Amino acid sequence: MAGLSVAGLSVVVPVLNEARHLPFLLADLQRWPDALQIVVVDGGSTDKTIQVAHQGGAQVVQSPVQGRGQQLQRGLQLSQHSWLMVLHADSRLSQHWVDHVQRVLSMARGRQQAWAFDFRVDQRRPMLKLLEWCVALRSRWGQMPYGDQGLLIHRSLYERVGGYRSLALMEDVDLIQRLQQISRIGALGCALTTSARRWNHRGVLNQAWSNARLRRRWKNGEDAEQLIRIYRR
Repeated sequence: MAGLSVAGLSVVVPVLNEARHLPFLLADLQRWPDALQIVVVDGGSTDKTIQVAHQGGAQVVQSPVQGRGQQLQRGLQLSQHSWLMVLHADSRLSQHWVDHVQRVLSMARGRQQAWAFDFRVDQRRPMLKLLEWCVALRSRWGQMPYGDQGLLIHRSLYERVGGYRSLALMEDVDLIQRLQQISRIGALGCALTTSARRWNHRGVLNQAWSNARLRRRWKNGEDAEQLIRIYRR
């Protein structure tokens, strides 16, 4: 793409009824000192998400199809900068996130691999601390960070791996599996804190077991449209 900014950062956030959480993430992103583009891709919100996104300085795009894969694909098609970041709307960036991202951008090997944040939950219950520990093992040793850990990737690598596919579910697992074949996934070394709402709603063990079953069914070839109906129950 012509006119890409080398120092700039394009951030894509898929949303659906995230008016409560989105303002905090948008405020965190404003710490970025260079050129910044925030693309919020809405999947049909019925609350004030779109209004909040505009107020936070984001470019808002309506996705014709609801689903993170489709929304991310649409948002990244509109990205303008060489460096791309994908975040969930209920995430909070740490106070020093800019330093860690800029360190990667300045590294000679920075653009040769993808990068993810450390997983944190916004509550400190023992079961959630155990969950964080398990995710750290899966990410560092298993090279399998998921979407709630964000993704920082240079456009050249993103295009080389083929980008996100139009999947209603497992879009993050699908992309990471393809990245593993050509690249490592590095740790940014700072936390991305996610809301505990889904873990509180279903319970940590029940949610973890449900997620594991869905991943296994995905690995066995089940259709993402079928899995998203199970996920939303």
